[in-house]
Amino acid sequence: MAKPKSDKPAKTSSAADRLAALRAHLATADLDGFIVPHSDEHQNEFLPPRAERLAWLTEFSGSAGMAVVLAGQAAIFVDGRYTLQARAQVEAELYSFHHLIDEPVTGWLDENLNEGTRLGYDPWLHGVRGVDRLRKACDGAGAELVAVDGNPIDAVWTDQPAPPLTPVVAHEIRFAGRASADKRQELAQQLTDNDTAAVVLTQPDSIAWLLNVRGNDVSHTPLPLSFAILNADATVDWFVDPAKVSDALTTHLGNGVSRHVPDRLGKALDRLGKAGSRVQVCPDTAASWVFDRLASAGAEIRRAADPVTLPKAIKNDTELDGTRAAHRRDGAALTRFLAWLAATAPGGAVTEIGAMEKLADFRSAGDLFRELSFGTISGAGSNGAIVHYRVTPETDRPLRPGELYLVDSGAQYLDGTTDVTRTIAIGTPSEEMRDRFTRVLKGHIAIAMARFPAGTTGAQLDPFARQFLWQSGLDYDHGTGHGVGSYLGVHEGPQRISKVGTTQALHPGMIVSNEPGYYKEGAYGIRIENLVTVVSVDGIDGAERETLGFETLTLAPIDRVCIEPSLLSQSERAWLDDYHAGVMAEIGPLVDDDISDWLATVTQPLK
Repeated sequence: MAKPKSDKPAKTSSAADRLAALRAHLATADLDGFIVPHSDEHQNEFLPPRAERLAWLTEFSGSAGMAVVLAGQAAIFVDGRYTLQARAQVEAELYSFHHLIDEPVTGWLDENLNEGTRLGYDPWLHGVRGVDRLRKACDGAGAELVAVDGNPIDAVWTDQPAPPLTPVVAHEIRFAGRASADKRQELAQQLTDNDTAAVVLTQPDSIAWLLNVRGNDVSHTPLPLSFAILNADATVDWFVDPAKVSDALTTHLGNGVSRHVPDRLGKALDRLGKAGSRVQVCPDTAASWVFDRLASAGAEIRRAADPVTLPKAIKNDTELDGTRAAHRRDGAALTRFLAWLAATAPGGAVTEIGAMEKLADFRSAGDLFRELSFGTISGAGSNGAIVHYRVTPETDRPLRPGELYLVDSGAQYLDGTTDVTRTIAIGTPSEEMRDRFTRVLKGHIAIAMARFPAGTTGAQLDPFARQFLWQSGLDYDHGTGHGVGSYLGVHEGPQRISKVGTTQALHPGMIVSNEPGYYKEGAYGIRIENLVTVVSVDGIDGAERETLGFETLTLAPIDRVCIEPSLLSQSERAWLDDYHAGVMAEIGPLVDDDISDWLATVTQPLK
């Protein structure tokens, strides 16, 4: 398989030159500063190369962050996943470093803006709530927040890539499980019930799910970048480049979907406004530009969640069967890789890039494989402590005996999306490594075994995963679980398991990751991740409420060499032994005899 393509944009000048060019342009535009988020017009996580403005300017390649550039200073803000990565990629002489949560942008603006400062922002790249917070901070400092017409980065990025233009294809009913017309009718009824004429859909994954289509406009996620308006009569106005649409796709869409060029979105919003229509828009995901355009046209705006988000998250039986099948094939690929690693890595010839490419080769040979679901995290030793580490030729290093190797990877298959992390000992782990690994494993098992009443949120479950680390004064600075799509985004809302509060209850059919971890800076990282789906739990004697739990989907061995058995309870041992027995039963028949024999050895019950 060819090497995975880089997610970072090409750069033809130094970071200092690019920063200077932006400042010079801002001066000509009568702006004293500009905000640069990691975002595009759809608020996507994975961006097309053209939208990687933050990476082009600062060289930070993480999936979440923001920079603020003023005439005399600049700052970059990232969350806990990226603190080490940002310091490694961004020049400290140019930017000060801040934690996105603990030291938010708004606080920095309050401290660093002067009276009369004109701070620019691109309304296509910010949500309306984010703009409200930025405006409040600017008002408090006596500064002015200015919406720009045309992004200043685009004006100085001379070799900026062109917008993506890849074909949109139908997602077959054998994978989707429901016809698009049925989905549209159900959601249109909700609009009618709420006396709403239309809803503006700005998230490409929502549109892909609603229309049963997929694309290839961004890396790792099969998205066609587009906008849509779902009307109360169940028709859809779809704003997509006509070059992406074939005659076969037009037939698939049917008469209920009208296509328009993307530039016509503004005029369509104007028409809704002039008619005095009540229009639903999601304040968490839609660009501020959409709200501004509707308001200026006179529409009545109903701020409410994207109505596609929840039904998309609750997978139907066809989608669940598909993702189970995808995880079996994915588990076979990962097992082949782990067997290869066990035989090869102790010799010292395997590097982070070599391991990553070998795993990609195993996956790409599988049925229905389309691409990786994100850039593989392949971190040996101290690199494993960088939560979202991305190996480069400059940072590539061998897997050495006595170290831990963390590999977080996944794939997009036509019938499902996978995401799995394993931490493997190269040689013999230290006593501390075994202690930390086992505490992470205990948290993982606690989530996997959880039973909870209907209506429980992921925030309520999050302490289950952390409790054993907390007992030793330890923790990890990322969420315990994120939602996962069905041949869509590897990160999907609204469900998650996290310290950060969420009011979204978990429902049967939702898929979420279970991935507690521990990271010792400069030494090693540990994460154990399986995907699970929420299921109803029946047969509990005396149960007075509807009870839910999790079914584990991922099938791959957990490194028993890293476990300290004395720290596990009898029920935890039983869970692990049962899990490994299931891995052997499902994956053993899918691999050759030598690998099956290896798998039988590494999935034996704990002694």
